Amino acid sequence: MLRKLTIFTPTYNRGYTLHLCYESLKRQTCKDFVWLIIDDGSTDNTKELVEKWRSENIVDIHYYYQENQGMHGAHNAAYRLIDTELNVCIDSDDFMADDAVEKIINFWNLNGNERYAGIVALNAKRNGTILGTALPKGIRSSKLWELYTRFNVKGDKKLIYRSELTRKYPSYPIFTEEKYVPLSYKYIMIDQEYELLLMNEIVCYVEYLEDGSSLNIFNQYRKNPKGFIVFRKVAMKLAPNFKEKFRNCVHYVSSNLMIKNINFLKESPCKFTTLLALPLGTILYFYIKKTSKKVYKNLKLQ
Repeated sequence: MLRKLTIFTPTYNRGYTLHLCYESLKRQTCKDFVWLIIDDGSTDNTKELVEKWRSENIVDIHYYYQENQGMHGAHNAAYRLIDTELNVCIDSDDFMADDAVEKIINFWNLNGNERYAGIVALNAKRNGTILGTALPKGIRSSKLWELYTRFNVKGDKKLIYRSELTRKYPSYPIFTEEKYVPLSYKYIMIDQEYELLLMNEIVCYVEYLEDGSSLNIFNQYRKNPKGFIVFRKVAMKLAPNFKEKFRNCVHYVSSNLMIKNINFLKESPCKFTTLLALPLGTILYFYIKKTSKKVYKNLKLQ
């Protein structure tokens, strides 16, 4: 039977926390979902855990192993494999609200159609506090960028997309020496054509671990400049206003300085704004180098 929703979880050596997601899926009030686990090259006991859970036959679990490519590479694999109408990513250190699947499917059945990219819903901390702010009331749908710029929404939100669209738009580029491309690379392209339906409901509980990318953004900038360059090119080109275009140009300059690419101005889709951003981009480059080294040192001492 073809399910309505795929919950996919990219994981890399997170066997020690993956059970939280599994337990929450066992508690779901609606079982119309598949749990797709993308094992991105784990060397711990992840595979053994998944085999044990599959033998319990409580949750419809699909398991896929690949050599380590990073979070974006795991998303690429998921989008290739998903065959349900909707999909949502739940990270390996997060878990779903007990009625999340029921709320998502009921809301989509009532409001969703091909005019919309999917649903944007709420994340919460483990204590139940909404991450950032709630979604604006009285608004049926919105572009993702409008939520943050026009409606002043704050904090990460849970994005549930139509799988047709996550397949349609370009895959995340893979660089063999890097492990990260911002996931927004795909989202901002979808955002140009489709709005998301707003569902002011908590569907996921999150926690940012010390080894998660959210706490190590400066190290991500330092380690993955090519991934960020590709993202910044798209982001500056599709920016909704000059402020966002300029901000992305500043980061674009910084990332190119990291790889000593002297042709970055010629390669920029927004050459004049990139030229204006050159001084701040240079300052950001030196700041990232200094800060990322400090973060790395602190993590080693813990």
